[in-house]
Amino acid sequence: MPSSAPPAAGLGARAARGGAVTMAGQVVRIGIQVLSVVLLARLLDPHDYGLLAMVLAVIGVGEILRDFGLSSAAIQAPELSRGQRTNLFWINTALGAVLALAVLAGAPLLAALYDEPDVVPVARALAVTFLLNGMATQYRADLVRRMRFSALATSDLAAPAAALAVGVALALAGQGYWALVAQQVTQALVLLVMLGGWARWLPRLPDRSAPVGALLRFGRNLAATQVLGYVANNADSFVIGRRFGAGDLGFYNRGYQLLTTTLSQLRAPTTTVALPVLSRLSDDTDRFAQYVRRGQQTLGYTLVVGVALVAGAAEPVVRVALGEQWLATAPVLRFLAIAGAMQTLAYVGFWVYLARGLTADLFRYSTVTAVVKIACVVAGSTWGITGVAAGIAVAASLEWPLSIWWLSRRTPLPARALVLGALRILAVASLAGAAGYGATLAVHGSPVGQLALATLGLAVVYALALTVPPVRRDLQAVLAVVRTALSRRAGR
Repeated sequence: MPSSAPPAAGLGARAARGGAVTMAGQVVRIGIQVLSVVLLARLLDPHDYGLLAMVLAVIGVGEILRDFGLSSAAIQAPELSRGQRTNLFWINTALGAVLALAVLAGAPLLAALYDEPDVVPVARALAVTFLLNGMATQYRADLVRRMRFSALATSDLAAPAAALAVGVALALAGQGYWALVAQQVTQALVLLVMLGGWARWLPRLPDRSAPVGALLRFGRNLAATQVLGYVANNADSFVIGRRFGAGDLGFYNRGYQLLTTTLSQLRAPTTTVALPVLSRLSDDTDRFAQYVRRGQQTLGYTLVVGVALVAGAAEPVVRVALGEQWLATAPVLRFLAIAGAMQTLAYVGFWVYLARGLTADLFRYSTVTAVVKIACVVAGSTWGITGVAAGIAVAASLEWPLSIWWLSRRTPLPARALVLGALRILAVASLAGAAGYGATLAVHGSPVGQLALATLGLAVVYALALTVPPVRRDLQAVLAVVRTALSRRAGR
């Protein structure tokens, strides 16, 4: 029996309900993420984090190869037979197994690259996550296709919560970096068990009569794009690890985890909701454009403005979240917040590439942006870890206008509306950043008081923004999305 995507009729209701469930789950998940950062930062030292970051920065590209773009290929396919689903399961599992063996064998080479012997056992222990995640790939894709957002949200909460408990227990027991390793493995294992349980199907033997060629071509282009993006996104960790060592990388990694990883966890689920909806609206240009504009408004007036506030109040954020011993992370956090704001503005373009099946164009665009980012990181490393973060901010600021121009050449896109909307968002975000910085100057000696005043300043910024008619209309549109999502959620 084929696995059919939900019909176009009722997509608004499904999207709203899915958005409510997904965002509610992500709020809790982000809370777990922040709690993990806060607790473990006080139990472990920068070297422990730097060691793990060294391994993840290099072998993490294997996670992209393990997926091979086949999760997105399965989600966007109009029809997916049981045989195709089974074949994709075995392909992802085989890729995970091969990569696990490759890491087991290549761990000494990775240690030699960093001149850090402890990398060997860490890399070998993390190798098993490739196999676990490979087996989970198509279970997750199947739940997304069927818009089982509650099941996905539950799984994505239980896994990091269990992993955090294991990590904290081992850290308290004095196990050092092994606490972080165990946290990674536990999360992958719990996620596999829960996704498989919700999906309620077991793979059969591979079906040679079920064609997967088109799915593999889609996935190949997407995987190539993601590899490029991963290399570019992790050039900072690699350069810092090579030039400055595990200690400085640990400081940088805490800023990265506190801001960039958290922001990614908020953005990624929006693709889970947007991709199946936009894929069904690909023939309706007006509705497609409206959905994209609403997506940018929703991300912009929440995430972009939020990270701008973090950029302004970076020092009290670090003092409260990590402690005084991590204060060197504050300037890194400030620049990464600026980068995160610009990357979020460009994020809706990623939805369009996937929904339109433009993965080959996405690869070419990503090649250009990867070169720009790596060049900025290498140039910025002259000024240490803060210079690296500044380089990423410069690259992200160039990436946003390039994404609009590039995509508008390939497919119908409300480019003018997106640019004007983004400029309004950036204006509000700039005021939020100024409010955050002003709060750090106005209050002395109390980081909690500084953050409280910064939050109050953000409320004032939104109140002032409502007096500007175009911005007021934007905020009303965002509020309408939220109300619809909540009403659909309440009416389930």
